[in-house]
Amino acid sequence: MQADAYGCLRVCFKLIAKRNTVKKERMIARILSKVNMARAYNQVVKNKGAAGMDGRSVDDLLPYLREHWASIKHQVETGSYQSAPILGVEIPKSNGKTRLLGIPTVGDRVLQQALHQQLSPIFERDFQRHSYGFRPNRNAHQAVTQALENINDGYHDIVDIDLKSFFDEVSHELLLTLIYRRVKCPRTLKLIRTFLRAPICINGKLVRRRKGVPQGSPLSPLLSNIVLNELDKELERRGHRYVRYADDFSIYLRSKTAARRVGNSIYLFLRDKLRLPINREKSGIRRPSKFYMLDYGFVPVFRKGSKGKYQLVVDRSALRRLKAKIKLITRKTIPASFDERIAKLNLVMKGWINYFRLANMYGKLQEIDVWIRRRLRRCIWHDWKKPNRKMKNLMRLGIPPDMAYAWSRTRMGGWAVACSPILGTTITLERLGRRGYIPMLSYYLKLTRG
Repeated sequence: MQADAYGCLRVCFKLIAKRNTVKKERMIARILSKVNMARAYNQVVKNKGAAGMDGRSVDDLLPYLREHWASIKHQVETGSYQSAPILGVEIPKSNGKTRLLGIPTVGDRVLQQALHQQLSPIFERDFQRHSYGFRPNRNAHQAVTQALENINDGYHDIVDIDLKSFFDEVSHELLLTLIYRRVKCPRTLKLIRTFLRAPICINGKLVRRRKGVPQGSPLSPLLSNIVLNELDKELERRGHRYVRYADDFSIYLRSKTAARRVGNSIYLFLRDKLRLPINREKSGIRRPSKFYMLDYGFVPVFRKGSKGKYQLVVDRSALRRLKAKIKLITRKTIPASFDERIAKLNLVMKGWINYFRLANMYGKLQEIDVWIRRRLRRCIWHDWKKPNRKMKNLMRLGIPPDMAYAWSRTRMGGWAVACSPILGTTITLERLGRRGYIPMLSYYLKLTRG
């Protein structure tokens, strides 16, 4: 009887192993299926992006795939596919430093997008509720709103941890181990490893990579979430309130003592379990008024019955960046028509307001609108150039001839004229509106008040 039972178990185990083998092979088949690859191709073309090391743009992608797809598919299925080197490009950061982006070739981007489309639903089920970065139906606004809710619930001691060069420090061994727990397909894992180990070209030299996930590839957001989901699960297990958006995360506690204890233990977890260093200079324990998340700040509400409550404001650095963009668009020496300036200005303004619409910034937008209109008037005054043309245009706007003549010959600078009543009462908000100008405050009130 025991021998028969043992024989039955062996048969069952063989059947299970065979079924698992089929499942393993199904994953690479799903990745390379016509439907999935067509979706991946359309997404890469939609995203556009720069050319990689081979100089091939998205416009050249379709002819390339038609010619080489059979060979690429065979190489992936047999595990012999080799990723092309990545092009390293440094882009400026808001703090004056640079960030290294890795741009794969368009052919590799299609394969990475195909991988992402099949892996994302598998891992999405395992991701935690307070992770908001690079996930479907989740965004930065939800992260900031959750942080504000934590603060207004009395969690005023915040462990703010900045990971040091996170995307450059991710352990390949750890990442592949975490993927293997959910995806047992050897071909899929080998393809991912190929992309992780692809050398990067920096200033004309190929640099070997043994750790890190290059920013700029379709796979990097998902892979970063897979690693940091281990941190999320640890925080959930401990019952902490936290918010994570990609590699930006913060933990909310009720006392400084608890914050110190949790901060030290999480530092050890990151170092020993995830092998990730932290930036000690940028990390620490913050109070809400000294804490910033995704360019939002938190300030107390000074209203009766609102003691201990906070509201969202825009970080000063974000305002400085906005003003720098507006200055560039409204610089008088730039050879652009007034309509082109307005179109660019409206585009920047709408994007900025859409992102910061959660913040209280009524008074700040009033100031910025006045400043923008003065810069636009200065551009108009500069475009009129010659005194006779200035006089004629002022007369068309309703200025008496003798006053128009005097102002057209003024020795005042362009900015002083733009701030004077002569243009303030003629180039009015209504007239600017006819040319397409939309005040930032008007657009903000339209969004916030419906």
